Amino acid sequence: MKFYSIFFLSIILYSCTPEKKVSKLKIGNYKAILHIQDKQEIPFNFEVESDNKLSIFNAKEVIKVHEITYKNDSVKIQLPYFEGYISAKINNQKLNGYFVKPSLNRVVPFSASLHDSRFDITAKPKTNISGNWETIFSPNSKEDTYIAKGIFKQNGNKVTGTFRTTTGDYRYLEGIINNDIVKMSTFDGAHAFLFTAKATDSTLHGFFYSGNHWKEPFVAKLNNDYELPNDETLTYLKEGYDTVSFSFPDETGKLISLKDKKYKGKVTVLQIMGTWCPNCLDESKYYSEVYPKFNAKGVEFIALAFEIAKDKKEAFDLINRLKEQTNITYPILLAQHGSASKISAQEKLPMLNHILSYPTTIFIDKKGKVRKIHTGFNGPATGQKYIDFKKTFESFLNTLIKEE
Repeated sequence: MKFYSIFFLSIILYSCTPEKKVSKLKIGNYKAILHIQDKQEIPFNFEVESDNKLSIFNAKEVIKVHEITYKNDSVKIQLPYFEGYISAKINNQKLNGYFVKPSLNRVVPFSASLHDSRFDITAKPKTNISGNWETIFSPNSKEDTYIAKGIFKQNGNKVTGTFRTTTGDYRYLEGIINNDIVKMSTFDGAHAFLFTAKATDSTLHGFFYSGNHWKEPFVAKLNNDYELPNDETLTYLKEGYDTVSFSFPDETGKLISLKDKKYKGKVTVLQIMGTWCPNCLDESKYYSEVYPKFNAKGVEFIALAFEIAKDKKEAFDLINRLKEQTNITYPILLAQHGSASKISAQEKLPMLNHILSYPTTIFIDKKGKVRKIHTGFNGPATGQKYIDFKKTFESFLNTLIKEE
């Protein structure tokens, strides 16, 4: 795979060339493409509403983008929440450049032009894939295999849905089926996913692409009764422990722990997360909404961030950006930077059997005891599962609040 230096790209796409008339994005609907391995493409749609505002669409999801800057014939589109950005040259009504994730040194060729459709419809569908699908990714690998539940709705050629795994969901997928070939994609500034498959009325055989750095096969069979393992039994305290303990800094450098007076005698929700993690973003948006209501009842929330940023300043810049854009008012502490390794994360919290997923939520009662650990997060793309989660979450917190 051809490697592109981010430094080199910054020179080519956003260089200090002699000043000339600045090109701006033309208002309208665009089809964007990320060009990946196997000559495949990850398409997504966005609408330019003004020089400094556009919206990205994934099924029901709308991502508002406001950080757009220009220089000469180039544009930089900074995606919200995450570090990823698009840098491209504007040529008439077309864009050519790259999608860049700096901390991971990942660069994906990007192009866009005025166009309405995500995928082109070329043939009538031979089958309907609406329903629940029992799925295995990397089925022939001992190390990489994992299970999932596909949840899809089909209307004519159009397909929407997601895959749920034991650690979260793949967010809003949107695509089509032509004949017996299914294609679905999503792009949100962190995820850049493409799923392709050959479909029958009861099976799917295909591949999952993540950017241009990952590809794996998957197989699925229609099973509307299929359920994943209970997400409240996957992570637990080791024998001999009944609580968690930690001491990590906030943005001022002050060390915060559950032993602080603020948390004694209170129900506490402990969120293990990272600013780079889309499922963590979905969870953080929900927590930011419910925190004021439960904080008024004496409940405290704390987040522990495990960041891929290379230094503390960069990590806290990303944390504060997330807090500002999601209206989070509870503290987010820096537990780790330079890596999101789950092994290293578990070493920071050795009382847990493992850190299986970002995010993970730990519920602590008024006596400081761990009462429940929830692995992963099923966001709004999962539909009823998300609705059920919110009801269970709030009901359990109210139960803990009533306890003496």
